[in-house]
Amino acid sequence: MSIPYRWVIVPAGGLLGCAAIGAMFSLPVFLLPISRDTGWSVTGVSSAMTIGFLAMALGSMAWGSLSDRWGPRAVVLTGSVVLAAALAMASQATSLIGFQLVFGLVVGGSAAAIFAPMMACVTGWFDTRRSLAVSLVSAGMGMAPMTMSPLAAWLVTVYDWRTSLLIIAGITAAVMIPTALLVRRPPALEARNAVASAAREPQSEMSVGQAIKSPQFIILLLTNFFCCATHSGPIFHTVSYAITCGIPMVAAVSIYSVEGLAGLGGRVAFGLFGDRFGAKRTLVWGLFLQAFAVLGYVFVSQLGPFYAVAALVGFIYAGVMPLYAVIARENFPLRMMGTVIGGTAMAGSLGMATGPLTGGLIYDTFDSYAWLYIGAWGIGIGAFLIALTFRPFPKTQPAFAG
Repeated sequence: MSIPYRWVIVPAGGLLGCAAIGAMFSLPVFLLPISRDTGWSVTGVSSAMTIGFLAMALGSMAWGSLSDRWGPRAVVLTGSVVLAAALAMASQATSLIGFQLVFGLVVGGSAAAIFAPMMACVTGWFDTRRSLAVSLVSAGMGMAPMTMSPLAAWLVTVYDWRTSLLIIAGITAAVMIPTALLVRRPPALEARNAVASAAREPQSEMSVGQAIKSPQFIILLLTNFFCCATHSGPIFHTVSYAITCGIPMVAAVSIYSVEGLAGLGGRVAFGLFGDRFGAKRTLVWGLFLQAFAVLGYVFVSQLGPFYAVAALVGFIYAGVMPLYAVIARENFPLRMMGTVIGGTAMAGSLGMATGPLTGGLIYDTFDSYAWLYIGAWGIGIGAFLIALTFRPFPKTQPAFAG
């Protein structure tokens, strides 16, 4: 395997993430059409997304560990097939509980097979320009609001939501399955290279058990949880919030596109900042800015201001997310990277699970989304404070006992 092949892994990971995340995040676009067509409550339909994030949380560390053992291609290929099938099944659901279980458990669980294995794979292919490479993969995932969300919005204006979701399932299969075949295990983990590369690894003698009990791992988990809890509700409910402000559906969905476009710039910019100033420092200040960015939604009700706040939120939250994988790679051995990144992804998914349900409950209770954004600001400050406590492992570490 030639080293230039690493630049094949980057777009492959971005495309897989774009399709998987985009398919899952078609639900915010379908939220009101599903509720109006079926009579299911907004909270009930939103709960499918909450279940999905919980399933992603449960699946992330498991899929990551399997990718450490079997290699990333087998894992992402399996996830791609199951994801497409689950979307098709969800389009035919006739009860709320059936929809919640299929879209939540199966779609969410299979989507988890993409993020952690691909992030771990990419960090293993790059020793230089690692922050940028990981950010570019994440940028591909960030294309979802500019591709799948507008597509879903257009489909639901032409077809009913069931047909639209079935079409999304077909597109997901056509894109993800062939792309998954391009994924390869990092050369450093090939049998002939594993022994030599292990000696150069950070904390090379650390076991998986020691890794997941370390303060560094626990702080990464807590930071990612509160980080994702900060932007989960604002991301999921922005379209519905804009519609309640009198903005038409297609225009409201375009807010996602603005957020996604800004996120592309944010991922690249934060990747460059991470390589230049250090991933931890960049993450800490990004979390501080994110808290105040989501608070901005409280003060907007017109399309123009929505675009401005969405651009700021997208730039920041999308920029900070890839940095967790970079920090993990700087502190833990490559041989367990799927497990470690899977653990942080698990925490992030749990954080994301708080937003859809909480936002739905807030809206159903107060007929307003204001407290959602105020609460998100407070959670964001918490993420910033937790990140400040992270201390990297020493460059030279004595052998671990036991």
